[in-house]
Amino acid sequence: MCRLFGLHAGREVVTATFWLLDAPDNLAVQSRRNPDGTGLGVFDAQGRPELRKQPMAAWQDREFACEAHEMTGTTFLAHVRYATTGSLDVRNTHPFLQDGRLFAHNGVVHGLDLLGERLDSLGASGLVKGQTDSERIFALITASVAARGDVTAGLVDAVEWVADNLPVYAVNILLSTATDMWALRYPDTHELYLLHRRGGAGAFDLRTHRIHARSEHLQDRGSVVFASEPMDDDPGWRLLDPGELVHVDADLNITRRLAFPAPPRHQLRRQDLGGAANDSAVTQ
Repeated sequence: MCRLFGLHAGREVVTATFWLLDAPDNLAVQSRRNPDGTGLGVFDAQGRPELRKQPMAAWQDREFACEAHEMTGTTFLAHVRYATTGSLDVRNTHPFLQDGRLFAHNGVVHGLDLLGERLDSLGASGLVKGQTDSERIFALITASVAARGDVTAGLVDAVEWVADNLPVYAVNILLSTATDMWALRYPDTHELYLLHRRGGAGAFDLRTHRIHARSEHLQDRGSVVFASEPMDDDPGWRLLDPGELVHVDADLNITRRLAFPAPPRHQLRRQDLGGAANDSAVTQ
């Protein structure tokens, strides 16, 4: 499965360093399947988005993912992609940017023709530049937010439509502005964890074999982290409930709600996926 990482550092900008893969020599033994792309997104001190994305079609692309990337801002998204739809192209590499928001997704959704028709009816097809289900879901969220005038309400409306109309394996989402971050785990197929680090928690040095994040600024400041798996031995890591939507504001206040108590109407099973999607679902 794809790997998600989200970091909200509050109102003051911080500098963090990211490594999205271990050294190239270790790639062959890390997994039965190597990643297909890596990406970082941040909102800087002026609230402007910055993206660094790289599809991984060659070893030089993997070297990019193994380098240290220092970024400064308030909210950060990182993504390691295992492709299910779409070619190995920067247009298909997360995070995506639309209407001043960054988005990363872990999951599989089928029925893209029907989703495309829905986007056409909302006048949102032009938001889609690539081929992925992820970017199309983001475009639906963007259109719904514009219609509702509220990010949380728009996100819920969009995912409700997906859950009612499309075959869904998983829709785990991270959505970010310069001041706020939203996280959704839906349904129970993939895991997504939350860690609320209080000020003075000590060294900020989080890692898995896919994503490593470090920040001296966050050693004595509060932050909120989302990740596909716990990244250290802190007992505060909490697994989101299936269907749980979390919102973190600029002051790191956390609001949780069970937005989707029922599973998708057309729930896909792993054996329904086939091909690259099935490989992605079981990749470690």
